[in-house]
Amino acid sequence: MEIELTQINRAVKASEADIEAELLRRVAEAGGICEKVTVLGRRGYFDRLIVLPGNRVIFCEVKKPRGSRVSPHQRQRHARYRALGAVVVICKTLADIDALLAR
Repeated sequence: MEIELTQINRAVKASEADIEAELLRRVAEAGGICEKVTVLGRRGYFDRLIVLPGNRVIFCEVKKPRGSRVSPHQRQRHARYRALGAVVVICKTLADIDALLAR
């Protein structure tokens, strides 16, 4: 089932999967790669590793638009990566995806 952008913007119960599907579509449209990441034995690792044209590498956490929280172990991992100069983003809305691609 394909969800239109207006549905995601208006949906009170938009899921993390809806946001993730739109992220995948938009990154591919921009000529990038958006890989699902699984690291065994590591809690709080990022959901997606995004590589965009122009040597842009982004670690992305995807959350549902309403009622989601970044856990303490995720915040800690984000802080460690940012301290090393990595770009870390959290995508909860279409506006977050817009901001990520506009960087």
